[in-house]
Amino acid sequence: QVQLVESGGGLVQAGGSLRLSCVASGMFVASANMAWYRQAPGKQRELVASCSSLGTTNYADSVKGRFTISRHSTRNTVYLQMNGLKPEDTAVYYCNAIYRLGDYWGQGTQVTVSS
Repeated sequence: QVQLVESGGGLVQAGGSLRLSCVASGMFVASANMAWYRQAPGKQRELVASCSSLGTTNYADSVKGRFTISRHSTRNTVYLQMNGLKPEDTAVYYCNAIYRLGDYWGQGTQVTVSS
């Protein structure tokens, strides 16, 4: 059974940094297409960053140059390093895995950026 557990969210001032973690079980992050999404109040869920099983990364234009997605195969964990945070980055952040035709989601972690 695949499970994704996010952590690392919190309250931070504008310009600050956070690192989100997504620990996977029941699957291997190195063999999956992994991604981070976010959903702000009243808005649709949007893709923030993705990392394919081949290591190709993609970012939303709004976070390019500020956020970095990475994975640690030994720890079976995917990270989202977020620097230069802005109030508009405030959202619930979700980890997503596409693995062996399955589509899996974590429970989300809240990120709040104060101005």
